Amino acid sequence: MHLPLRRANFPASMAVEVNPASFAAPRLVALNDALAETLGFAPEWLRSPEGVALLSGQTRIEGVPALAQAYAGHQFGQFVPQLGDGRAHLLGVVTDARGDVHDVQLKGSGPTPFSRRGDGLAALGPVLREYLVSEAMAALNVPTTRALAAVTTGETIWRDKPQPGAILTRVAASHLRVGTFQYFAAREDREALAFLCDLAIDRHAPSAREAENPVKALYETVVARQAQLVARWMSLGFVHGVMNTDNMTLSGETIDYGPCAFLDTYSHDKVFSSIDRNGRYAYGNQPRLAGWNLARLAETLLPFFDTNEDRALAWAQEALGRFQSLYEEAWLDRMRPKLGLATKGDQDKTLIEALLEVMETETLDWTLSFRRLARNENLVAGHAPATLERWMADWQARRALEPASLKAQQDLMQRNNPAVIARNHRVAEAIAAAETGDFSVFEALLQRLRQPYDNDAAYELPPMPEQIVHATFCGT
Repeated sequence: MHLPLRRANFPASMAVEVNPASFAAPRLVALNDALAETLGFAPEWLRSPEGVALLSGQTRIEGVPALAQAYAGHQFGQFVPQLGDGRAHLLGVVTDARGDVHDVQLKGSGPTPFSRRGDGLAALGPVLREYLVSEAMAALNVPTTRALAAVTTGETIWRDKPQPGAILTRVAASHLRVGTFQYFAAREDREALAFLCDLAIDRHAPSAREAENPVKALYETVVARQAQLVARWMSLGFVHGVMNTDNMTLSGETIDYGPCAFLDTYSHDKVFSSIDRNGRYAYGNQPRLAGWNLARLAETLLPFFDTNEDRALAWAQEALGRFQSLYEEAWLDRMRPKLGLATKGDQDKTLIEALLEVMETETLDWTLSFRRLARNENLVAGHAPATLERWMADWQARRALEPASLKAQQDLMQRNNPAVIARNHRVAEAIAAAETGDFSVFEALLQRLRQPYDNDAAYELPPMPEQIVHATFCGT
């Protein structure tokens, strides 16, 4: 059987060859057939004992060693000079039919030299959470890593309680993180940084090669992509939960779905992560923290921006200074269609922010409120508060300025406001059932998440009070 995997060529300083752990009874519980075919894998082979052995790290392709990559990172604002893949193994890279290169990585596959006293394993719950949410994000057209497969290991691991062990096979455009660059900048390894810049340009910004300064062009590309990415998160009510610099990629993909969640009722300051006690990564803080992370990336690249430190710093500040305006433009571009607006108006930002203020005051559900607007339904039962009535009047006046018909505006809203998202209580239900051996709830939810704009009275409902998930967890 020919497999498309080939060796990821990193210098020894960047990645350590290390075998995944041995597991006695790995079992495939989820496989992304469409993604497998895109990458050149035969789904029927991946379901075979040989395929499951590959997806659980029990066998590898000759000449393609498994690697654990090095990186550092600011975690909740504190710099940690060495983190790295403590429970992940890069199986190799593949090139799809379009010529795009992807990393194929196992998560929860055992300890590595970067494990920092951890066991290197993953529980089934966090594996299924990442599978569901990353596939939901892909269906919503948000740049993201993808889930290729989930395998149970047949072993019990210990966290707050005994849990079934599992491994996720994750596919990414690359695993080059801001923290990857920080790792080598902290060691003043100019040669390694140059290698990373070349790799990032080849993978994620090939047109930068034609620029007068390719690294500057690379940085500008990363800034623009992160502005677009976070704008998409915000328009969907998505809370990443742990925006450390080691969780921001140069590819502009969403990565590391740990304590992530989608908003139910709207709150600008909403925090789900059980470890984010000070609200650093709250929903409303995400644009600011993205800019903070990009500043840390700029610090690692200053010598490549200009040989003169003052000029390099001045250019970096100018380039970074464009992030806020790029983000605001991207956010408005995402929010206008949610209200049926295809043209730009000077007061659109004020109109949108006024709606968000009403939603927060009235504790309205984020996703369902926008979907109700798209259906011409009332946002609240009974008599609407005066603030909402005033907003509705302002919105209708703004819609009257659109050249498109009201029907076309409604169609635009239907296409930009999902009915079904990976609601926290639904994900929790799927995980709880799977932990007892019942994967039917997971499969049903996964299929609905892949059609997010189709109406579904059951799956689009917000949680009942007793179903609300108040806190999410990393799972490491």
